[in-house]
Amino acid sequence: MTMSPHPSTLPAVLSPVLTPFTLDGNPDAKKLLKQCQWLESNGVGQAIFGTNSEANSMSAPQKMSTLTALVEGGLNPAHMMPGTGATSIDATVNMTRHAVEHQCAGVLMLPPFYYKDVTDDGLFAYFSEVIQKVGDTRLQVYIYNIPPVTKINLSLSLLERLTKEYPKTVVGMKDSSGDWAYTESVIKLLAPSGFRVYAGSEVFLMRALRAGGVGCISATANVNPKAIAELASHWQESDADQRQADLDQVRSIFAQYQMIAGMKTAVASYSNDSEWLRVRPPLMQLSAEQQAKLLGELKSINFSMLGL
Repeated sequence: MTMSPHPSTLPAVLSPVLTPFTLDGNPDAKKLLKQCQWLESNGVGQAIFGTNSEANSMSAPQKMSTLTALVEGGLNPAHMMPGTGATSIDATVNMTRHAVEHQCAGVLMLPPFYYKDVTDDGLFAYFSEVIQKVGDTRLQVYIYNIPPVTKINLSLSLLERLTKEYPKTVVGMKDSSGDWAYTESVIKLLAPSGFRVYAGSEVFLMRALRAGGVGCISATANVNPKAIAELASHWQESDADQRQADLDQVRSIFAQYQMIAGMKTAVASYSNDSEWLRVRPPLMQLSAEQQAKLLGELKSINFSMLGL
């Protein structure tokens, strides 16, 4: 694996941490801190305010005050990569600056996702303006590519242009395209210069590591953190393919359901705390029947969430 010219304190596996909500729809920072500490104890970093965090159902002030509460609660910002991308440049700048001031190791930045069919020049202008307005040499940006949701494709030429213009700032990406050929092409083009590519699912973890990527930022790291982190640590050992198959089995169970509601069902059950079932509209909780089916399928493979 190529050594990055910008050594990172971030682990190989991060979780886009599920957000617990209070009855009035605010993030429950106390409960979230406990969840993040559990992930940390299982070797997984925290990409709070990602897709699975329901980040775009929260306001920028809600996210910033929650981040402050987590850091003040003792969570290690060296293992944190908060999502700061928004359609508004102003909101993105505010959240990004706030994360840098709290010494987070990186930020995960969506492209502006409302307007479709935008040009590379327009996307470059967005990232460029955010970086310049934040104006802090400590800023480490990981571009978040998730075209199934944003309907925006990030071209190799755009990524190359950003890394050339901001070599010490645009340092990596999370690729949730689900397109291995694309992920591999980004690794081949940019990893030799130290660009850190995280696959967007642990399904691609072995392939990413073998190709020269650094790990994964994956939904099911919320519920299966230890096993995913252990594969990232032992990917060159003889049982690695079996470990990968075991991870895929867990993922395939959750993938039958709306993932966020499904994972919240598991957390609520294994922590014995029904408040974890809450999601923000337009998402909905799983029905009682779906919850029972999911939990039964997990039990059938002896799934556990020890220490939750």
